[in-house]
Amino acid sequence: MRTLTTIACLFLMFFATSFTTPTPKAKQQAKKGWTKLFDGKTLKGWHIYRGEATGESWQVEDGVIVFTPINKPGVKTGGDLTTDLEYENYHFSVEWKISEGGNSGIIFGVKEDSSYKKSYLTGMEMQVLDNDKHADAKIIKHRAGDLYDLISCSKETVKAVGEWNKAEIIYNKGELKLFLNGENVVTTIVGDDNWNKMVAGSKFKTSPGFGKFAKGRISLQDHGNKVWFRDVKIKQL
Repeated sequence: MRTLTTIACLFLMFFATSFTTPTPKAKQQAKKGWTKLFDGKTLKGWHIYRGEATGESWQVEDGVIVFTPINKPGVKTGGDLTTDLEYENYHFSVEWKISEGGNSGIIFGVKEDSSYKKSYLTGMEMQVLDNDKHADAKIIKHRAGDLYDLISCSKETVKAVGEWNKAEIIYNKGELKLFLNGENVVTTIVGDDNWNKMVAGSKFKTSPGFGKFAKGRISLQDHGNKVWFRDVKIKQL
């Protein structure tokens, strides 16, 4: 009886471990300091910026965050999907895919309070765009991978519509670097004289809170077009 009891305990321990032990990939990421911001199943850890919409346009499908426009007269179903937590001095990474003719963005350094009705009034944006068919692509500093309305990519590494792109944002003690598909495409210092001149010559010149918050949330933008995001993670620096 004692032998049978021991075998049963060992079986239960193995059974439980098989469900609780992190996968090798998760272990490797955790060891390197990465924290997943998307569990692949739910939108836990995220909310709609200022609760300005129902958020039902944001769904999880096959391990991917998907924004799909929904037409409901008088009802805003989207809104910018925003992290519950604020971050400072970090390396953020996400993969995105845009629809044909689509537009979206990754907005960071977002200060969410009643003073700022939109995430882009404080947060800077790494552009997500179909460079071939969206009208914004004709505007300098509005193309995929650009620091929106401020700095154009040093080289264009965006992939064709329907393919996944990897975007990375390294924002550490004022130094900002954007990477698209492994290439450093933008480098700048937030808050220095050159930065202030760029902002003064941009559409954000009338937004006094723009780029002022080193610690802030991260938003995935609702621009009215279908867009996909996956493998969302962050590493504190």
